Amino acid sequence: MSKNLYVAATEAKAGKSLVVLGLMELLSRHIKKIGFFRPVISAAQKEDDHIRLIAKRYNLPFQHEAMYGMTNLEAINLMQAGDMDAVFTAIINKYKQLEKECDFILCEGTDFQGVLTTFEFDFNVKFANNLGAPVIAVINGFDKTPNQIADNMQIVRGILSDEKCAQIGTIINRATEKDIDAIHEVLKKFGKPEEINFLIPEKTILQKLTIRQIANALKARYIYGDDDSLNLDVLDFKVAAMSLESVLKHTTKGTLMITPGDRTDVLTGLLMTMMTDNFPKISGVLLTGGIQPSDQFTKMLDGVVKLPLSVLGVDTDTYETAMQVSNIRPGLNPENTRRISTALGHFEANVDVDVLGKILMITRSKVVTPVMFEFELFERARANRKHIVLPEADDERILRATEILLRRNVVDVTLLGNEQAIFKKAAALQLQLNGVNIIDPYDNDLVHEYTAEYYKLRKHKGITKEQAFEVMHDVSYFGTMMVHKGHADGMVSGAAHTTQHTIRPAFEFIKTKPGVSIVSSSFLMCLEDRVLVYGDCAVNPNPNSEQLADIAISSAETAINFGIEPRIAMLSYSTGESGKGEDVEKVRKATLIARERRPDLKIEGPIQYDAAIEPSVALQKMPGSEVAGKATVFIFPDLNTGNNTYKAVQRAANAVAIGPVLQGLNKPVNDLSRGCLVKDIVNTVVITAIQAQGTKK
Repeated sequence: MSKNLYVAATEAKAGKSLVVLGLMELLSRHIKKIGFFRPVISAAQKEDDHIRLIAKRYNLPFQHEAMYGMTNLEAINLMQAGDMDAVFTAIINKYKQLEKECDFILCEGTDFQGVLTTFEFDFNVKFANNLGAPVIAVINGFDKTPNQIADNMQIVRGILSDEKCAQIGTIINRATEKDIDAIHEVLKKFGKPEEINFLIPEKTILQKLTIRQIANALKARYIYGDDDSLNLDVLDFKVAAMSLESVLKHTTKGTLMITPGDRTDVLTGLLMTMMTDNFPKISGVLLTGGIQPSDQFTKMLDGVVKLPLSVLGVDTDTYETAMQVSNIRPGLNPENTRRISTALGHFEANVDVDVLGKILMITRSKVVTPVMFEFELFERARANRKHIVLPEADDERILRATEILLRRNVVDVTLLGNEQAIFKKAAALQLQLNGVNIIDPYDNDLVHEYTAEYYKLRKHKGITKEQAFEVMHDVSYFGTMMVHKGHADGMVSGAAHTTQHTIRPAFEFIKTKPGVSIVSSSFLMCLEDRVLVYGDCAVNPNPNSEQLADIAISSAETAINFGIEPRIAMLSYSTGESGKGEDVEKVRKATLIARERRPDLKIEGPIQYDAAIEPSVALQKMPGSEVAGKATVFIFPDLNTGNNTYKAVQRAANAVAIGPVLQGLNKPVNDLSRGCLVKDIVNTVVITAIQAQGTKK
């Protein structure tokens, strides 16, 4: 396995950061101690944007200064002294310091913005060779003919050959859509069997700025807006220095309007367009000249219902500001999950990461970090795509999560609600829901079929046909019936509804699996170096021995479904035969029942938590056990203990708690917390899709 990899662009604006992000996503799935390094960065920035993106997204434990060799200014000073060797030596020394802390380092080459521009690719190749790093060359395919791309490939291969530098392959990025087939032929003609060559088409939205990028580049003041509005795409920018009526004629979707700060009439009119359906939604307003709205105007703004746009202020005049905006280069930043989702989805759709992993000879680490586990979930969900229904389409978090899921190409999504209202809300939030399916529970072709099915299943409980018809207008019942009938593979709800409202329909007609007496839950607890299963921490207050045995078996199945070898610890305040009392006996009996039902599973109990997880304690309290000291599935005796423990571990150990995952049902239905974040919804949907894969299997 190679210990490093160098990504070098052949010219500016090749989209190298997209390739680096996609590679880092692949590497982080398999390698725990991964590093990131850039040889030369701009001296003008306090923090390099690319380093900040990678370090923050992948939780790299290194200081910013440790992840680059030197600044442009430092390189200039050494080169003016005629000491090019000193440049290489200084950079390599810093790299070697980082190397001591890492199993693998991804290196990203320079940006064609500084002193090295005239011979930049040569510099990157020489530096990669000094590190013994194989190179992936990124060729800018934007606005190039297939013949020009072929020429570039041959020039790159010649430079690499002259330097005797190993080339893993070439990525043609930002290729023109109409030339895709012809460029593929070029890759076949000039590619080598031992190399990988990929083609990534141009994705226009990735070349657009966001409000946050503009605000950061101009060091703008924030006057109005929230964090979500800073991530809006700027599709265009216009100077609004004319009359309000003329300005309104020129508003287009996603436009940043640049206007003098004293034009409160223009600002008021633009804000009003955000409250009506008659105008396209702009992305923001940039006030120039150092003039800020009055306190009274700002007070009025603060009282306005939350609008999905930002109002920023700068000191420069309108013309200079417009010129500055036009010179900002687009990029990726860690706060913009929408843009990152789009970038990763585009990379993964065009680059076969399995092939790339084999070329790099990546071997899977025995250590599993939260980042590795979450990415493994996405990979599994994408490999066997499922259809998930989300009943709460009127919740903003659900719409934001849907956009991310669609951008990452992970699942197919059906939203329940009025189509016009959903798209109106999505437009107001400036979300793109291309490819989503929408069903209105009050206006669809399925309601009579679902009503008949529900009546058939529940008439023994006294349900009438009229009542069944009314029930099927409830989004939880409608969504669950979609799963029951096979029109969806799973359902996720609970962001706006109670747990009871979410899971009651599943109890009524999806029912439990054969041999399972109780629906329970588990959390996937992602610790620093492993993933554990905790059950039951969310559903059953005080299970008896039979139920506790069921929970243990269901939790083991959950572990298996998510690639975790189940070693089950039946927890109590006593270990082995030493303890007495009703609570210990309940666990002891549950252990015997579980062993009898599933003799193939490794089960130990009663056992204390420390003896279950810590090998040194296990050696003293339960030597020779297959579970003690290495348990992966922890079964708590009651809800009080389980719920408090998972929250304590989540906070104290900085663990990622994914769940609750409902288990024991014939088909997957999962409940969200009403305080859930968008990321929680995305993870739960992905987990539900993987459960559905297991169900189908």
